[in-house]
Amino acid sequence: MYLFLTQLTVVFHLLFILFVIIGGFFAHKNRWVAIVHFGALAWAIYAELSPGVVCPLTTLENYFGQHAGLSTYKEDFITRHLIPVIYQENVTYSFQVFLVVLVICINVIAYRIRWNQKDRNS
Repeated sequence: MYLFLTQLTVVFHLLFILFVIIGGFFAHKNRWVAIVHFGALAWAIYAELSPGVVCPLTTLENYFGQHAGLSTYKEDFITRHLIPVIYQENVTYSFQVFLVVLVICINVIAYRIRWNQKDRNS
């Protein structure tokens, strides 16, 4: 059961990261999506740029993984292929800042498209 919960948390973590990156493209569908997206984006920027901040999903993954008896992330397909995407090794702080700026730019474009569509529909 703990192995399944570990895998489920890793998948959810990846989906959260994808939502942070491209969620702005879906924000025009519903206002609540934009509100949730802004919160997720703010958290991701804070967590990425603040030393020592650990995402609650990471804590949950570690908890479930420890109870599942996982000593590494090499035991199964999901963690073998998703963990390296979520937790990249040897990433410098400058590269982290670059990634944050890139995510912000992607979302500015997404919201700009949303505003342009809204202007055309008015």
